[in-house]
Amino acid sequence: MVRVDGIAGLVCGRWTKWMVLVFWLAILVVAVPLASKLTGVQQNDSSAFLPGTAEATEAGELQKAFQPAAVAPAVVVYERTGGITPADRTKVLADVQALARIDGVAGQVSPPVFADDGQAAQIVVPVRADASAWERLGDVVGTIRDTAASGGDGLNVEITGPAATAADAEGAFKGIDGTLLYTTLVIVAIILLVTYRSPVLWLLPIITSGVALISAQSVIYLLAKHADLVVNGQSAGILTVLVFGAGTDYALLLVARYREELRRHEDRHHAMALALHRAGPAIIGSAATVAIGMACLAVADMNSTRSLGPVAAIGIAVGLLTMISLLPALLVIFGRRLFWPVRPKFGSPESTRTGVWVRLGNAIARRPRTIWIATALALGALSLGALQLDANGLSTENSFIDKPQSVSGQEVLIRHFAAGESAPVVVIGRADAAGPLRQALAGTDGIVAVGEPTVKDGRVLLNGILRDRPDSAAAERAVERVRDTVHAVPGGEAKVGGVTALNLDLKAANRHDNRLIIPLVLLVVLIILMVLLRTVVAPLVLMATVVLSFGAALGISALIFRHVLGFAGADTSLPLYVFVFLVALGIDYNIFLMTRAREESQQHGARRGALLGLAATGGVITSAGIVLAGTFAALGSLPLAAFAELGIAVALGILLDTMIVRSVLVIALTLDIGRWMWWPSALMRRRDGDAVAVVEQERATDPAPA
Repeated sequence: MVRVDGIAGLVCGRWTKWMVLVFWLAILVVAVPLASKLTGVQQNDSSAFLPGTAEATEAGELQKAFQPAAVAPAVVVYERTGGITPADRTKVLADVQALARIDGVAGQVSPPVFADDGQAAQIVVPVRADASAWERLGDVVGTIRDTAASGGDGLNVEITGPAATAADAEGAFKGIDGTLLYTTLVIVAIILLVTYRSPVLWLLPIITSGVALISAQSVIYLLAKHADLVVNGQSAGILTVLVFGAGTDYALLLVARYREELRRHEDRHHAMALALHRAGPAIIGSAATVAIGMACLAVADMNSTRSLGPVAAIGIAVGLLTMISLLPALLVIFGRRLFWPVRPKFGSPESTRTGVWVRLGNAIARRPRTIWIATALALGALSLGALQLDANGLSTENSFIDKPQSVSGQEVLIRHFAAGESAPVVVIGRADAAGPLRQALAGTDGIVAVGEPTVKDGRVLLNGILRDRPDSAAAERAVERVRDTVHAVPGGEAKVGGVTALNLDLKAANRHDNRLIIPLVLLVVLIILMVLLRTVVAPLVLMATVVLSFGAALGISALIFRHVLGFAGADTSLPLYVFVFLVALGIDYNIFLMTRAREESQQHGARRGALLGLAATGGVITSAGIVLAGTFAALGSLPLAAFAELGIAVALGILLDTMIVRSVLVIALTLDIGRWMWWPSALMRRRDGDAVAVVEQERATDPAPA
């Protein structure tokens, strides 16, 4: 019997397994109340996504001096196709008074403005939108809707403007935690039931992932509360998917190796210790790769992207800890009966020694060069679809899967008023340059009107009305011209803000992050692979295959977005997020495969080692890929287009990576390159035998090294 000491033997010992269980139960007692508070510290307003150095952020800070609190305007639009009646005018005037009395309305409600066509009217309601009022924003906007809509007698009343848009987005984010969690649980449960074909075993990975999620959420809550970590609905939603997806992957790999060892060793404690000893390095290495890859996001300009890095890294780290401590303890406590009705009996043959993965490996081994060239060309052709990806941001109208009232209200507003009235361009500069600044703003192409200046504490605030919709590309070009014009005013020291400027700066920050983070993640992951595999050639090959998989996934996704789902575009952060997730998570499966191939190559040589590695890991890695793809696909259950696009693209990429890249392309390349795949390690000096091995017979008579 092989002796296994250290942590591998500790967590699954006859007595220590109970200590591990008690430890995690104590963690849960502390973590549950903290995790439940995570939603309360989320920051989902647009300014929380931008860096403090962005001009729109600076303008927003200066704007606070001109109003009692941070506000977002809600625009109430009244429409009657036959024309606004005298009774309608009376109602609108009465609503001005009623809306001013709503708790959460800050400042004076504007007098009504009637459209020139006589069919519409609008009033602007300033709604508190500072950090303390953000959670109540949806309730306040809802009260405004109820108040304005009552007694209309057929008069169409819509609420739009930044406050209504933010409230609709906040409502979508509010449902993320529950909807996403339950959808993810159902998907993972179904896949695990099919994979394990056991009515009980599937529960343990889900329970362990649940413990990991609660523990991670509690840590992130404490950091958000006391260490200024920015958490939003996006990062919290991705955390759920990542912990369940990656955690279940690690569980699948560990359980598969444990089942192998149970067939070779009668004592379940010893079998688990060996499974941890042999599978642990691959699990830890893959988790470290994902965590460090995610941590690279910490150098981003975007607050939302920068905060996602530590949130995701914490989730992966906590998931790893639970899967190599709590899960082994639970598996050993319940014993072989967990696998019922197909228990792995001591001395029984290993089911992975025959089957589809053996046949696939032998088929690839006959013509590896032809297969990898054809596969690479096919993936390259699919990558061309990325040329149709319009990742220049989503307008407010296209950000939601359904059409909320803030969007329909915007459409009503545009039919009867200047498109930019609901979200003016804000220019703040020195008061002694008020005249030149106003003249420069009014003379800018794309600005149709400028309001009266407001002066306070030596500064002036000007509002410019855009000719085009505030979320349109034309409006963004107009804001760029405004910035060029007002920045040129001598002594003006002007800052340009507003909704359109905010969106413009969001796109600029995302472009900067793409250029910085993508090569950084490539370099960091490459170095980790070289250290883990102790070779140079294999990491370079693996990175090339994952990048090719990323390109193909983005290409297929772009075609689906445009021609199947009819999305108008994609969020500017989509390419970066898809790249980081696919490189970090895609490398996971290659690590699982190549560490097993390295283990087998020590006895059988590089080519046969690759075939044996595929035969041993093919089933479990494919199952893990399906689980992870399913969890990311759960993002499609949310009412936000950006989440649906991210989920679809990452799920497609993971399926490509597990079904095509890892199972076919990597194996074919390894067989073609042979022992040079492991240069400059000692494995490179071991001569290969015939690449076409009868693996079924070999696995039946030549068990893996103890």
